[in-house]
Parts: sequence; structure tokens; C-alpha cells
Amino acid sequence: MTTTDPRPTGGNLPLARTLGLDLRRVPRHVACVMDGNGRWAQLRGLSRSDGHAAGEQALLETVYAADDIGIGWLTVYAFSTENWKRPVGEVRFLMRLNEMILLRNIDELDERNIRVRFTGRSDRRVPPRLRREIERATERTAGNTGMTLTFAFNYGGRAELIDAMKRMADDGVRAKDIDEKAVRSYLYHPDMPDPDLVVRTSGEYRISNFLLWELAYSELVFTDVLWPDFDADELYRAVLAFQTRDRRFGKVSTIVPEPVLAAR
Repeated sequence: MTTTDPRPTGGNLPLARTLGLDLRRVPRHVACVMDGNGRWAQLRGLSRSDGHAAGEQALLETVYAADDIGIGWLTVYAFSTENWKRPVGEVRFLMRLNEMILLRNIDELDERNIRVRFTGRSDRRVPPRLRREIERATERTAGNTGMTLTFAFNYGGRAELIDAMKRMADDGVRAKDIDEKAVRSYLYHPDMPDPDLVVRTSGEYRISNFLLWELAYSELVFTDVLWPDFDADELYRAVLAFQTRDRRFGKVSTIVPEPVLAAR
């Protein structure tokens, strides 16, 4: 565990200020659906695996850019419960890639005081070596006090809700005691705040079974940029869009619209 908190390092702060970001109003929690690796590779005559490998740099740049401006929680969709349906060779590559991402980057993540966590179902199909690296990264950074980086791995929003309901039933929770607070307490990570901002890349406009309970009032930003081309600039533009939103949470807006002048 890092004993001092080095963040923000400031490496991306000049860019953030150039874009006009208000560093006093950054979202507490940003979640990303990292989409478009395969199309990025196809456009370049490469294999899908090459696209996934290229996405690693985008992931790291996004993590450190988020950390630089003080985002407290970053959750990335690394592997869904539905991704097991992909070709066997691609699934094997993704398992190995996730293992290598941890091996190559855990030192830097720990030095930056970033806490690494995973959310999703445990599954015997996950290779033992990857399971060991997940446990090692989680345990090593458990006491870090900086940003929490959560990998949604073998994760599905419906699966999380089904698992929560099963545990509630096993614990004998009575129907009259079930409310939002009770349900949250049975989610994979009850302490994780709801995402303020969800970013999806590659021009797709859907949620894809991601954090279904948690994103009830999240602001959504969709970009045509393919994930391997996503960088600090794109993240900050998404945060800038977030800062223009009027978040009402079911209430009436307190923003007074500008008067519309009649044409002469």
C-alpha cells in the first residue's frame, strides 16, 4: 500500500484547463463501456485480438487522466457475462490480456495510490492464473486511498440483480423489508456510488447490461470514437458535456431558461 497520496499528478491538468473543465465539479464516479476494438482492427486489416491489445493503452490513459483531475471512482466494462459466447480463441486472448494488463501495470497503479477492484460473478472458466492476478491486485491495493478502479469482469447487470435476490432469499429477507437500501446492500459492491457519468464509445447507443441498477440517474455520453482511439482529450470532453447537464433526479429544474425574443 502507498503511504502517501500522490494524486493528482497533474500530467493532464493543462489539457483539462485548456478545454475549460471546471475541476471543482468533476463527476465522482465515471463508468466506461469500452467498445469498438474489433472495428478498429478491421479498419486496419488486423485481427480482433490486435484491436483488444490496442485498447490497453486507451485504458491506461483513461485511468490516469481520470486520476489527474480527481475522479474518485472509475469503472470499466472489461468482460461481460455474454462475452463467453464469442469465439473460443478470442475469449482465451481476452483472458490472457486481462492477466497481462494487471502484471504490467499493477506497480504503477499501486504507486499512484489507486485501489483496484473487480465486480462480477466468480466463474471456474476464468483461468487460474488470471484468478490469482485478480486476487493479488485486489489484496495489494486494498488499503490505497486514491481513486477506485473497478474492472467489471464476467459482469452482467441482470446477473448482479439475480444474485442479489438469491442472497436476500437465502437470508430470509421479508417482502415488507425490501426497499432500495436493502437491495443495494446485496449488490456486489454496496459501497460503490452510482455512476454520475457513463461513457460508451464506438457510436453504439445502448447500455448492454451494464450496471443496470446503479445507472438509474446517470448522465450518458455516447461518442463515435473507437475505444483504442479514446484518450484523455475524449474523456475530458465527456466530462465537459456532463458539466453542462441539468441533473434533476426527478425534481423540477432550478435553471431559468433564457427568454426567447420574438422575431421582428
